[in-house]
Amino acid sequence: MDYTTEEMVTDEYTENVITHFLDPQNVGEIENPDAKVKVGDPNCGDYIELFLTVKEDRIADLKYLVFGCIGAISTSSALSVMVMGKHLDEALEITDDDVVAYLGGIPEKKKHCSLLGVRGLQAAVEQYRENHE
Repeated sequence: MDYTTEEMVTDEYTENVITHFLDPQNVGEIENPDAKVKVGDPNCGDYIELFLTVKEDRIADLKYLVFGCIGAISTSSALSVMVMGKHLDEALEITDDDVVAYLGGIPEKKKHCSLLGVRGLQAAVEQYRENHE
């Protein structure tokens, strides 16, 4: 069954959350990325595989594959939009609370999901810096 954004918006999920869930941005893989990380536990729950390309210390491209709930998918999508083109130091300042605020909130029980993308980004930047500095 296909749902529209309007049909899925509830007291729990904002329109922005539903939009990022139904039409997630920057999903996919990058061939020959500068960094590639996997965060979470694919054996028992949500996880993200994140690919990063950096040019002149700025995020040139970020793609991801996320396996999880509406919270994990929408927050990963939102994070990918928020960090594109940002300097690495600026991108690292983004917290899971920033991602939740960008989406207009998510249910308290789903806030842990917002950590996946942020933790993935932090791990990818760390890996990039270890390999390129």
